Amino acid sequence: MPRRLVAALLAAASLAGCSMAPPYRPPAVQAAPAFKEAGPWVAADPRLPGDGHWWAPFGDPVLDGLEQKVATANPTLQGALGRYQQAQAYLGEIRSDLLPQVSVSANATRNRQSADRPLRGGGPDYYGSDTVAGSVSWDLDLWGGLRNRVAAGKAEVAASGDDLAAIRLALEAQVATSYVQLRGLDAQAQLLAATVEAYSRADDLTHRRFKGGIASGIDIARSGALLADARAQLADVAAARALVEHAIASLVGEPASSFSIAAVDAQPTLPTLPVGVPSTLLQRRPDIAAAERRMFAANAGIGVARAAFFPSLSLGGSGGFQDTALAGLIAAPNALWSVGPTALLTLLDGGRHRAELAAARAAWTQATASYRGQVLQAFQDVEDSLAQLHHFADEAQAEADAVRLAGQTEQLALNRYEKGVVTYLDVSTAQATALEARRKALDLRTRRLQASIGLIRALGGGWQDGNVQQAEAAQPDKG
Repeated sequence: MPRRLVAALLAAASLAGCSMAPPYRPPAVQAAPAFKEAGPWVAADPRLPGDGHWWAPFGDPVLDGLEQKVATANPTLQGALGRYQQAQAYLGEIRSDLLPQVSVSANATRNRQSADRPLRGGGPDYYGSDTVAGSVSWDLDLWGGLRNRVAAGKAEVAASGDDLAAIRLALEAQVATSYVQLRGLDAQAQLLAATVEAYSRADDLTHRRFKGGIASGIDIARSGALLADARAQLADVAAARALVEHAIASLVGEPASSFSIAAVDAQPTLPTLPVGVPSTLLQRRPDIAAAERRMFAANAGIGVARAAFFPSLSLGGSGGFQDTALAGLIAAPNALWSVGPTALLTLLDGGRHRAELAAARAAWTQATASYRGQVLQAFQDVEDSLAQLHHFADEAQAEADAVRLAGQTEQLALNRYEKGVVTYLDVSTAQATALEARRKALDLRTRRLQASIGLIRALGGGWQDGNVQQAEAAQPDKG
């Protein structure tokens, strides 16, 4: 009997390396040879680290402080952290199934035997039964079902960690985008405050000329309308700024009622994008990494479903002591034990195993489609941001010329009005055109900053000099 048991154990050990999971082959996603707005595509090294503080190039200490608060106080991020910790705990639960399970038990009961029990062979009607016993069991996992569950659990933990990183990056980008908008509104408010002051002087001039019989009532109405409209625009900007400030408060985990950001004149610095960065960092995005790990978990799930078709084998044993009284319970005559393997094979399950296998294969199809969709979306995100930055730069240059020329026209019209050469209609038209051009220029700078944030997020969170050097070294030699 011992020899047969040893042989059975050796055979089980030889089968324990089996796995029913298919070979893992991620689907190939066709990449374009080059971005429309950047250099040729180069596969990323997944070991490249992120910058962490990707917002540093914007050179704004207030933004630095807000981003630090996101990591510690944002409730959405804390919820994602809880889901990650839950995935880790679930993995520990799955891993425990690979190890032997040991338990002990004890009971002390008083029993009465039925007088009419079939085949009763005598004995007392009342008797005690006191038992101390232990048992051990171990599932040999011959077909790799448990190991594939562990592999899937590991992949889910990694995916949950990537989800956490993706949510953190998204929240950081949202804070930066809102902050840039806030500073853009500060610049708009400063421009409009100066405009109100300039329009007030022009309105005073119009009233003096009217009293002198030089200007008409129409001129007074036009100058007053321009001044009132500028004040209305200033109030509108103040309302928009309040809403953005409240949104930032929620993102950093503070009540909007007690949160405030002082207005400043300066705006964040527009970062410079190194050449080659998009092609080397795209695959580092945490959402793509999470999709790939879930695809691996789905592949392992097929192995779990396939293993259910085969018999399970477990080794177990139990032993202890039993007597009718506690006194003298631990004694050799009272010993009991049982040891041996247990095999189980389901012969008829109504199609349950086939349905589970079909579901596992469908989950693989879904995971691969999700992965391909994430990669394609990443390409689109980078292209969108690069296109915006490229065209916004051209627009900014043209808008700067518009601001300069509109300012000259405004000053010339005002000078000519003071000399009585033109009516106030020319002045009001020039002033409205100049204000619109200046506001467009400020708004365009805000949009360029936000497009830079969008590109950083699309690339997985910034870049490093080492990343750029590796990108340049990976470029094909064109000489």
